[in-house]
Amino acid sequence: MEAPPSHGSLSEFARPERPGDLTPFLRLLIQGKSLSFEESRAAFGEIMTGSAHHAEMGALLALLARRLPTVDELAGAATVMREHATTFPTSIDAAKILDTAGTGGAPKTFNVSTLAAIVAASAGVFVAKHGNRSRTGRGSAEVLDALGVKVDANAMIQRRCLEEARVAFCFAPNHHPAARHAMPVRKALGFPTIFNLLGPLTNPAHARRQAIGVYDRAFVPIVAEVLRQLGAVRAVVYHGLDGLDEITTGAPTLVAEVKHDAQGGSVRIYETTPELLGIARVNPLSIAPENLAAATSLFIDVLENQAPVVARDMTLINAAAALLAAGVVDDLRGGVAVAQSTLTSGAARATLANLVRVSSENSV
Repeated sequence: MEAPPSHGSLSEFARPERPGDLTPFLRLLIQGKSLSFEESRAAFGEIMTGSAHHAEMGALLALLARRLPTVDELAGAATVMREHATTFPTSIDAAKILDTAGTGGAPKTFNVSTLAAIVAASAGVFVAKHGNRSRTGRGSAEVLDALGVKVDANAMIQRRCLEEARVAFCFAPNHHPAARHAMPVRKALGFPTIFNLLGPLTNPAHARRQAIGVYDRAFVPIVAEVLRQLGAVRAVVYHGLDGLDEITTGAPTLVAEVKHDAQGGSVRIYETTPELLGIARVNPLSIAPENLAAATSLFIDVLENQAPVVARDMTLINAAAALLAAGVVDDLRGGVAVAQSTLTSGAARATLANLVRVSSENSV
């Protein structure tokens, strides 16, 4: 095996230290080492404060993207992003709040995680749904906005939505202003970076219950372990083996369940299938909406229990994961039954109407 190329002596390339210097961390990564939790915190602290040079920032993100992030690297970065997030006050205990944000970066079906949030709220769960606009133009923010939800509501309105409607939409750019320092670099790189995993780990309401879809199966155990270390009460992390960042009707799904206990929590990893959940196997991409109008129409059809079967079933199995993370049910199959009851009773449709009403009211 050939020796790695020499990068020159430290003295030859030495320069005075400066604020935001990422060079010590870059040297570790170039040597094939990983960052410790504290080193990751330090590096991402420089990024989040805007101290780091864009060139060094790009190098750091690119070097991390060459391989899977370690649990320490992801946990350290998530801790920093949480510390810099703009949160909103609420009387609801964070241990009772759920988020259904996923990573994105996978083929887009329809607004499954947002529907799962509405369904879970209609079953009595407090949901702070973290979301953003999408490259497709029909992401959670666009669809909810088209349905009349004030997606950029201020903190007091968000609080009222959570407490009165049991669901609030947290528009990511409004809650993570520090992330703007990395945005030009992320866009210039043009490939997924560790930031794609950080969003779902940094809920603005400090949600300690999460249902997270990831775009690569390799991230399932890593994200689950990070959630365990960061104190999640209950979480479900999953990847559809047809490539979706959702529990899918089209293939088996890899699932990791995180449970908190006195010993620090546990992670259980397993595969499930549509058939095990009482669902027919159908490719969910067959009903992917082509535009925002179609996505909005499908969203309403699901809540009114009038959608195509595959759209209903995708909503049910992903809402089941949300209900499992919330502690409403003990397994995914039980969650499917509870989710179905919210559609047939009209409770899910009423929850959306309530969210529209509360989010549009004045905060005074």
